Amino acid sequence: MKSKILKFTIVALSFPLLALILCNYIINSFGEGKTYSSVQEVPKNKVGLILGTAKKIKGGASNPYYANRITATVALYKAGKIDYILVSGDNGSIYYNEPTTIKNDLVDQGIPSEKIFLDYAGFRTLDSMVRAKEVFGLNELTVISQKFHNERAIYLAYKNDLKAIGFNAEDISLESGLKVQFREYFARVKVFIDLILKTRPKFIGDKIKIE
Repeated sequence: MKSKILKFTIVALSFPLLALILCNYIINSFGEGKTYSSVQEVPKNKVGLILGTAKKIKGGASNPYYANRITATVALYKAGKIDYILVSGDNGSIYYNEPTTIKNDLVDQGIPSEKIFLDYAGFRTLDSMVRAKEVFGLNELTVISQKFHNERAIYLAYKNDLKAIGFNAEDISLESGLKVQFREYFARVKVFIDLILKTRPKFIGDKIKIE
């Protein structure tokens, strides 16, 4: 009896582990050759989509993921690799507004305000990619985030009939970003759960043309 219980426990525990490994492998494999870390090598697209994150982390310190995405976006625009910028992030309350914060920092770095469009309903990466297609009418774009995030976004784009490449903002050390990297494994499993359940964005809304 104890042997059967042990075997059942091992099998039960192995399924989540296998799911983590398989989902991570699929997304990594799909992303091969679709992300770039060099401004010179990345192909040009009309629109670059910067995925939002908080400017500050708990305790008030600067968020290096945020700062590096801003730097990457400015570099792409100034190199002529994108003509417009779509900022997609969480605008969940009057006290928290990722898109506007990012836009202000981009403008401070010399990017014209009229070249920046805001998606206030990018609550999740899924929402950002689907809305880029259905609300902003894009068929292709360059996603701007860290490589691990770009890979997941590119896969979601593909599953929603959107052609995407990624420009990799500088990552941070594994030690400093361990919590984010760990969470990413489960976010990749969630990608496939959402695909199975045919999850839709929280909001769609009126169409907006980028030009």
